[in-house]
Amino acid sequence: MVNRRRFLPLLAVATFALLTACAKEDAAKAAPKSVDDRFAIKVGARTVQLQVALYPAETQKGLMFRKEMGADEGMVFVFDQPQPMSFWMRNTPLPLDIGFFDAEGVLKEIYPLYPFDERSVVSRGRGLKFALEMNQGWYRTAGVKPGDRLDLAALAEAIRARGLKPERFGLR
Repeated sequence: MVNRRRFLPLLAVATFALLTACAKEDAAKAAPKSVDDRFAIKVGARTVQLQVALYPAETQKGLMFRKEMGADEGMVFVFDQPQPMSFWMRNTPLPLDIGFFDAEGVLKEIYPLYPFDERSVVSRGRGLKFALEMNQGWYRTAGVKPGDRLDLAALAEAIRARGLKPERFGLR
């Protein structure tokens, strides 16, 4: 026969430990992703793994100090409002290409960016909302050209995963 006086405290401790472990696991699953995480997002017909820069500090740092990047990896910069774009390569050793997209996710312009070049690459368009940096030559080899689209639904999901509301950036 089980001694209830000994069994009940042990049961209480075991239940508490189990609930605490489950709560920690749920909290870890629900923790927002960071700029270091990658998200599968289509650009044109190609699915790539993108880091999503949302906060000013993230957009300012960008891919600085990165020494290598996978063939289908990059960083998308998301801005609150349509605007002209201007990027440079301070502290960035990778040769990159940058594509500028409008608020509907349509690719408008592509420019090469050279390692450590501090001259600004300025867009011709003024109503641009997203910038996508990829390895130099990626747009050409991937067959992605002006008129192709950035998957804004996947981008909105990535923003949610980062713990923000896509509506803040004009997305649903």
